[in-house]
Amino acid sequence: MQWDPSQYLRFASHRLRPAVELLQRVTLDAPRRVYDLGAGAGNVTALLAGRWPEAQVIGVDSSAEMLQRAALEAPRLRFEQADLNDFVPETPADLLFSNAVLHWLGDHRSLLTRWMGCLEPGGVLAVQMPNNFREPSHTAIADVVRNGPWRSRLEATMRSAPVANPAFYLDFLAPLSASLDVWETVYYHVLEGVDPVREWTGSTALAPVLAHLEGAEREAFEADYTARLSHAYPRRADGRTVFPFRRLFIVATRGK
Repeated sequence: MQWDPSQYLRFASHRLRPAVELLQRVTLDAPRRVYDLGAGAGNVTALLAGRWPEAQVIGVDSSAEMLQRAALEAPRLRFEQADLNDFVPETPADLLFSNAVLHWLGDHRSLLTRWMGCLEPGGVLAVQMPNNFREPSHTAIADVVRNGPWRSRLEATMRSAPVANPAFYLDFLAPLSASLDVWETVYYHVLEGVDPVREWTGSTALAPVLAHLEGAEREAFEADYTARLSHAYPRRADGRTVFPFRRLFIVATRGK
């Protein structure tokens, strides 16, 4: 599946806010090596470089399309293409920062345990994951898949909720951490436009499904999904739409 940076960045200010708030909870003074894991279009990588201008900041992502956009937006920063399922930094890092990517990856216990082992003593793992998968923005996709002629072809694209509850992360990260903070925040995004929630998910949760459809079939799928969203997230009298979105945060410091 190819990612569309322009579609993703349409809601850049809303998507960037959790990264900013996660960054505010990282108290490192002068990290030497910082990795932005799941750098996407590079806007978070630029934030990290601005916070620590003396650090070596490297953005890592699996999407060539996203990295091309990142290189245009931040040509002075370093970006690498890699599969985060297997990624290990060349040398131990002072900060591994991951914003809105782990929900695409499996086996969080093994992955985060490995990343904790890639930190310098006193280094920090900072993670933010969308956790909205039980809400209509996401469950409506599965409903349309199950109730259409495309069911047999599209069911394989459906996944169970990929982010666990906070206690799961607390349990296995606590023994690996000198300090650990896990919390959730629900953002109430006020969006403009005719079908803004559909536009939001079009560059994320909906994209892998639409990649298997074309023509009239794709139009029918989108029409059904959009109608369900209009019911779940009605436009307010002022023409705007409120989109509640839950996110899970982790800040873990490795012991010295």
